[in-house]
Amino acid sequence: MTHKQQHLHILGICGTFMGGIAAIAKQLGYRVSGSDANVYPPMSTQLEELGIELMHGYSAENLAEDIDMVIVGNAMSRGNEMVEYVLDRNIPYTSGPQWLLENVLKDCWVLAVSGTHGKTTTSSMLAWILEYGQLAPGFLIGGVPQNFGYSARIGDTPFFVIEADEYDSAFFDKRSKFVHYRPRTLIMNNMEFDHGDIFNDLADIQRQFHHLIRMVPSNGLILSPKHEQTVQDTLNQGCWSEQEYTHDKCGWQAKKLVEDGSQFEVYFNENKQGCVNWQLMGDFNIDNALMAIAAARHVGVPSHVSIEALSQFINTKRRFELKGTVKGIEVYDDFAHHPTAIAKTLAGVRAKITARNLSANQNGRVIAVLEPRSNTMKSGVHKDALPKSFDDADMVFLYQGEQVNWSVSELISQCKPCCVVEDNIEALVNAIVKEAKPDDIVVIMSNGGFDDIHNKLLLALEH
Repeated sequence: MTHKQQHLHILGICGTFMGGIAAIAKQLGYRVSGSDANVYPPMSTQLEELGIELMHGYSAENLAEDIDMVIVGNAMSRGNEMVEYVLDRNIPYTSGPQWLLENVLKDCWVLAVSGTHGKTTTSSMLAWILEYGQLAPGFLIGGVPQNFGYSARIGDTPFFVIEADEYDSAFFDKRSKFVHYRPRTLIMNNMEFDHGDIFNDLADIQRQFHHLIRMVPSNGLILSPKHEQTVQDTLNQGCWSEQEYTHDKCGWQAKKLVEDGSQFEVYFNENKQGCVNWQLMGDFNIDNALMAIAAARHVGVPSHVSIEALSQFINTKRRFELKGTVKGIEVYDDFAHHPTAIAKTLAGVRAKITARNLSANQNGRVIAVLEPRSNTMKSGVHKDALPKSFDDADMVFLYQGEQVNWSVSELISQCKPCCVVEDNIEALVNAIVKEAKPDDIVVIMSNGGFDDIHNKLLLALEH
């Protein structure tokens, strides 16, 4: 697929999704440039290595005369200098999801991974399974799958794996991104209220998901967990496609062989498919794996091949990623930023440390560190559900960032474990260092950079 050297300029290019669009456009032969308020590694490095010109800030001067199309990221809004320049001069513009549909996905067998939690990890698993199964898929994932080392590519076959996000497409298109993807294989992991900045309630989110369901062809497949009522209620509004379920005797099930989930058997229609023995842990990752195995089977990858692939799967960056071990204290980085995701991560860590304590006669503890950073978290939408999500931790440290417009200290009295709140990163690091002991696991949770607290903590522990 080749194009005359058209020039695309991407607004908000350093976000994972828009950076992925940039990489794919470059592979298709476009000249690509882009602007962002925050041009910094690792995304800036990845893009510059691809020969993509990056500009800092949103000055209209960044727009060259020869631009054929501007792709507008969903973080852009009216009043932005470049947005106003594009509109005033009638420069052609589109959203990232729309551009992707028209230039890539319309010719593909799209495998879309949707849901409030687990999208990035499940997409990474699925892309790796298809790669291992010799299907050489294209993909665009909102993280860096470590089996590949980059977040997007075109691929050599019609199969394309995409993380299907329910966030809106652009300031001029308030539909969810995923309505542009037109999947033939659709995973719906789960569904909860999130993104309080664009959705009023759960019904708003279900409406968008039902738009997506309506687009799956009758010979397509929708995969969903039988026990997730919010998902089943959405499907009950109307479904015209084939369906398979996890957590279902007549569908996909898992049987844990080890309490932390690092070994489990896979069953389909009560027939054993094989045993996964892998580096990951937690019941939520077993759920993700079942979905990926089922979706891969839909495009012809036998279950036993998927199971082999998962034994070599390395989890996505920032998904319970070990950043370092100092004096027997392990420090992990995790993207969890919704109460359910926090609870599931900590439950997995609790199972891991309990097994380790028993086998090695240790007394390790789970120490949770959270930065409430997503728009929904900062607004306080989830604050009532947060205390219970820490039940599996032994100690909790919370950061009162400047953007958080409610008092994080309100949570202290409601938390089961002991809870410490700091509004300064240095003070937070010192408090953790004072508390941490050998064999402890420290899980740092945020959907942002958290002021590089992981490395600051490792350095402080050294000293």
